[in-house]
Amino acid sequence: MENAVLRTERLNAYYGESRVVKSVSISVPENKVTAIMGPSGCGKSTFIRCLNRMHELVSGAKIEGKVLLRDKDIYQMESTLVRRKVGMVFQRPNPFPTMSIYENVLAGYKLNGIRLKRSEADAIVENSLRKAAMWDEVKDYLHRRGTFLSGGQQQRLCIARSLAVKPEVVLLDEPTSALDPKATSKIEDLMEELKESVTIILVTHNVGQASRVSDYTAFLYLGELIEFGPTERVFTVPKSKKTEEYLIGKFG
Repeated sequence: MENAVLRTERLNAYYGESRVVKSVSISVPENKVTAIMGPSGCGKSTFIRCLNRMHELVSGAKIEGKVLLRDKDIYQMESTLVRRKVGMVFQRPNPFPTMSIYENVLAGYKLNGIRLKRSEADAIVENSLRKAAMWDEVKDYLHRRGTFLSGGQQQRLCIARSLAVKPEVVLLDEPTSALDPKATSKIEDLMEELKESVTIILVTHNVGQASRVSDYTAFLYLGELIEFGPTERVFTVPKSKKTEEYLIGKFG
């Protein structure tokens, strides 16, 4: 794929002796939403945690193979730099509880020891919250705790926090699974807007969500990449019988 921003080459991921991602090679196109779908326990979350070096933080975890960000091996880069370039938003909203909304957005700078002028900080906060479609909702409450927000707003705050450090890729690990339908819909709409400026990789076991928001879909099963391609093609004419069975709900 010519415009791939991120590629894996024969990526294997282990917990101890157990191999949970098995020789996955994939090219993620730039400024698109790529969904990683599959049943629970098939290696989806482990796979994306390898893409920003979160996997190695688990005791006994290791990888084999390569993860290339614009053709640079991320395992040869500083891990803090990798996590700025490849941001992550988790399943449950996790704003820092002692920080205000304003401080939460800037947390990546603080954690990396980057000092900002007040005017710079103000601009980054406003821009990031606008990108996360919540500036108008919170602009009068920037110095209140992030935890006073609703679940859906907290998740969008976490997206704003990730966007603040200007990543090239944002990993979303089942970002709506803890949210109600209305909040889920807002985040799905947000993904459509965000892909103009950032590449999104979305882990979901919700087939409907993958079909609604993604441009490309990868189907993982028992740690193996069964199928990958444009979402419309994968959903209408899957190449694999296993993909077809998953899409019609035979297992999940």
